[in-house]
Amino acid sequence: MGQGSGKGKVILFGEHFVVYGLPAVAAGIAAETTAEVTRTDTPGWTIEDLRPETPGYKVEKAEEQKASTDRVIRHLGLDLAKRGVHIKLGGNLVAASGIGASAANCVALARALNAEFQLDLTADQINEAAYEGEKGYHGTPSGIDNTASTFGGLIWYVRNPAGGVPVFEKLKLKKQVGLVIGSTGLTASTKKVVDDVAVKKSSDPRWFDSIAEEYKDLVREARESLLRIDLKKTGQLMNKNQEMLRSLTVSCPELETLIQEALRNGALGAKLTGTGRGGLMISLVPDKRTTEQVAGALQKAGAAAVWKTTFGQ
Repeated sequence: MGQGSGKGKVILFGEHFVVYGLPAVAAGIAAETTAEVTRTDTPGWTIEDLRPETPGYKVEKAEEQKASTDRVIRHLGLDLAKRGVHIKLGGNLVAASGIGASAANCVALARALNAEFQLDLTADQINEAAYEGEKGYHGTPSGIDNTASTFGGLIWYVRNPAGGVPVFEKLKLKKQVGLVIGSTGLTASTKKVVDDVAVKKSSDPRWFDSIAEEYKDLVREARESLLRIDLKKTGQLMNKNQEMLRSLTVSCPELETLIQEALRNGALGAKLTGTGRGGLMISLVPDKRTTEQVAGALQKAGAAAVWKTTFGQ
């Protein structure tokens, strides 16, 4: 039996700005998806998905998961025409939008197949296989999710707006940092939200250029503060990034309620993560006591789900 795992991810800085070629910072979190692969006497593959989920996620993504699994197997050059495999997914990463669930699935599967078939793949090759699997979910993925899932730590990512190869830089922190994640239970269309921001940018390009310049300075400060483990400064920059996201009109009352509750209960910083107008928020917490306090406050404030995790190593 071959086993493997892949980390979940959150975007710490850079939602929407990343579309226009500005840097983003993503983190592989401690919560992960696991995969076990066992040989069978029947051809092809079967899957048993035991991951915890937000209601309906696995059914909604079933066809994409099938396409993704086929892509990973083909990419690795495995012939299952005579003897197949059974894949069992588990772990403590909740399958939900915005937390890198599909990438973690792909990375865990690639690692489990690597172990079972003794392919001797490097981490970079695992990442390549996972990127191929992500195409089954997203068509043309950026690559940031599978890279964060494969390597953990921090990923400094710069998209090439002209469609060229993006820049990835893998960063490691000296210690783990705590996060509490809250879900609004709402799902927004990424395409619609991105299109709305584009319209706002076009209607007032000088305003957008001004805020983009401000964001450039912010994200570089954020990178340095994270590498220094200056959590107070990082939290302040998260709050400032959230102000910018509000001005882009991608926040919503449900997110704002959870963000303010987290800050009132000791979070050093809090902001939305991902598309916005629903989805998830993240809060930076300095210690275990604050972690529990913030998690409890988010639950009382009506979060659809709350997760406690870490990132950085």
